[in-house]
Amino acid sequence: MNIGTILQIGPYQLRNNLVVAPMAGVTDRPFRMLCKKLGAGLAVSEMVTSNSLLYGSEKTLRRANHEGEVEPISVQIAGADPKMMAEAAIHNVKHGAQIIDINMGCPAKKICNVMAGSALLRDEPLVSQILKAVVKAVDVPVTLKIRTGWDKQNRNAIAVAKMAQDIGVQALAMHGRTRACMYTGDAEYDTIAAVREVLEIPLIANGDITTPEKAKYVLDYTGADAVMIGRAAQGRPWIFREIEHYLQTGEHMPAPEVEEIRSVMLEHLHDLYEFYGELTGMRVARKHISWYTKGLKDSAQFRHQMNQLQSIPEQLAAIEAFFDHLHQQDHRLQYAPEHASDDAEEIAA
Repeated sequence: MNIGTILQIGPYQLRNNLVVAPMAGVTDRPFRMLCKKLGAGLAVSEMVTSNSLLYGSEKTLRRANHEGEVEPISVQIAGADPKMMAEAAIHNVKHGAQIIDINMGCPAKKICNVMAGSALLRDEPLVSQILKAVVKAVDVPVTLKIRTGWDKQNRNAIAVAKMAQDIGVQALAMHGRTRACMYTGDAEYDTIAAVREVLEIPLIANGDITTPEKAKYVLDYTGADAVMIGRAAQGRPWIFREIEHYLQTGEHMPAPEVEEIRSVMLEHLHDLYEFYGELTGMRVARKHISWYTKGLKDSAQFRHQMNQLQSIPEQLAAIEAFFDHLHQQDHRLQYAPEHASDDAEEIAA
């Protein structure tokens, strides 16, 4: 697939080849909708349990809420029992899912300890059973997210990818690390490139894609059809329009000005308050406020203060005061993500 071309998954033609990675506690409906608005072609939901006993829980119901979301709706399910995974796929399709994504990539201990997520890569026969059960159970496209293997001595991504394609999986997303690597070290783009050689279905490359240049490099180097972006979009949802513009023109968009950051963040926060309710919404908003303001002048003190506030009015008042302070200094100030860190106090004009 050529750079900048459109990704097709089953009957769904996406606007581009930029995908929001599923992230627990992050890719809720407000975040998915915002990323799609700012340039993402597809956003995969937070991981939804395959345990039917939890279908009625508040968390599971919230994760299955796709009201008003731009299509196609992709829902990620997790589990280690083929029958339960098939039932979870059917349940989520009934509740609006148009693509079912199977999680075999999550490295978290609480997921791997129950033999789900990337732990499944240690058991290829079970991988086959789960894929067959889910593909057979639903009429919508089934996609799969994997890592390169369980550890560096057991990289089996090529075998799993070929198996998935043969069973009927319609796209594969691949994080370029083993489960043992968690999120450390450099992503293995060579392994992704090797998988590309054996696949005919779309391949989505994931791991360490933080800039427009890196997105282009990964697409070129691996031959992948699309890129999936996770942590780099936290507090920076406009990264999708920046990458789309760069892939199409070879040029950089101007970084967002402080006033746009304020506007995007406030719209996002109000969506969170409405989606979660006041108390939970206020608490969920804290991490997003922290991500949005990293790299802005005087933001370390502001973020510390934000975590002490206990109500939405206090939260919003503090945000307005902080951004008014920045605006008074120079309204043309821009975000400088390359300088952003917990201690960063820089902002580039």
